[in-house]
Amino acid sequence: MSAPDHMASWVAVALVVLATVLVGGFGLRISRTTSDFYVASRTVRPRLNAAAISGEYLSAASFLGVAGLVLVHGPDMLWYPVGYTAGYLVLLVFVAAPLRRSGAYTLPDFAEGRLESRQVRRLVSALVVGAGWLYLVPQLQGAGLTLKILTGAPGWLGDVLVATVVAAAVAAGGMRSITFVQVFQYWLKLTALLVPALFLVLAWQGDGRPRVSFDDQLAVFRADHPLYATYGLIVATFLGTMGLPHVVVRFYTSPNGRDARRTTVAVLALVGLFYLLPPIYGALGRLYTPELRYGGDADAAVLLLPARVIGGLGGDFLGALIAGGAFAAFLSTASGLTMAVAGVITQDVLPARGVRHFRLATVLAIAVPLVGSLLVSRVPVADAVGMAFAVSASSFCPLLVLGIWWRRLTPPGAVAGLLLGGGSALLAVAITVSGAVRPPGWPHALLAWPAVWSVPVGFLAMILVSLATPGRIPPGTNAAMTRFHLPEALSSARAAAGRER
Repeated sequence: MSAPDHMASWVAVALVVLATVLVGGFGLRISRTTSDFYVASRTVRPRLNAAAISGEYLSAASFLGVAGLVLVHGPDMLWYPVGYTAGYLVLLVFVAAPLRRSGAYTLPDFAEGRLESRQVRRLVSALVVGAGWLYLVPQLQGAGLTLKILTGAPGWLGDVLVATVVAAAVAAGGMRSITFVQVFQYWLKLTALLVPALFLVLAWQGDGRPRVSFDDQLAVFRADHPLYATYGLIVATFLGTMGLPHVVVRFYTSPNGRDARRTTVAVLALVGLFYLLPPIYGALGRLYTPELRYGGDADAAVLLLPARVIGGLGGDFLGALIAGGAFAAFLSTASGLTMAVAGVITQDVLPARGVRHFRLATVLAIAVPLVGSLLVSRVPVADAVGMAFAVSASSFCPLLVLGIWWRRLTPPGAVAGLLLGGGSALLAVAITVSGAVRPPGWPHALLAWPAVWSVPVGFLAMILVSLATPGRIPPGTNAAMTRFHLPEALSSARAAAGRER
């Protein structure tokens, strides 16, 4: 069987890194203020913002992991791309416009502005950093896997290379710079999957269209409760998107609530278009890379298919294109996550704020997950990202939905929900990754897919404790709710009228 051409892959990765640096440098030239660094001065228009959000959202789990899961477990794994996409529909309906109207820079800003509590802010900050680091680890490990398979480089080199480039790009230009980088990388990722997929399908037809069979699906990590695992996946992906720190922060860059909604609609189209492609690679992987089902490297199917199916110079070229797209996936998502985590560290951990401290926070934001990626054994990337979604769905989803739509939410209620919902999900994920509880059995299933129980726990804790502490409703609740739900023009007019009286 053919192997990928190392030189072509090295060239593709080098070009992607160089293009990322150059595009980021263009953003640096027009980053002038602190607001440019944090939210691009809230001037990013819907189409540009949608491409940037799609660029950072389509991570290693999307580029490699979905195809790997379809290869191993069959069509049931299509719930991953469905959930990843449908999460934006929930975001559109419940969160996008009010979140932009809140005027916050980060999720902790929103929490403090809505609940007028430093305690809630500190807790949200800790969860944002934890969820961001949890999401960053599989991006770095995916980069290591990609570089190892395509170039023969040591496994740690991809982790370090992505961390270094991301730290440089984010620290140099902040949100303004990263926006242009992520737009470029979305279109590169789409091209890198679409063009090879067309040639792979033509080659499959030339082989006589052999039938792809999913009759002998493996249940490697589905444990012995596949239905429960599926529901856990659905809940986590449907509700987790709205709380992902690197996704949420991008809505603060929209000029107004209306543009935030238009951005979300465009994201649905762009993400949906992309997710038509990974299942093709998973299905073809069943035919042409069947050994990956048993070796634990199913995520590599996308990388190996061009050499296996087409071969020759054409296979090398298409493999190099996929290598570049895969590296773009790691860079774009890691950039967005690092940006979100660095913003929180700058505002809530470091003793002073400003661009200089933001750059220091950027190094901290990427260094910790880099160490984790080198020390922790590799989990399939889609599974690892699913765990981050579960933590987000259990903590930030209840906070955002109730904070935006329920006047009676109190700071003690928010703290209880964040600790019991998000905290329990984070603990479950940590136990799962550590390997302390192994399949089969209900204990492993409950810990590996905690969203089924941790999301209701988060909502119930916030509601019940808030109802038990009615005297703790923040005095500025009515003003905050008005700001969330009235269009900007009406809200400003009402505020001006109040000042005149």
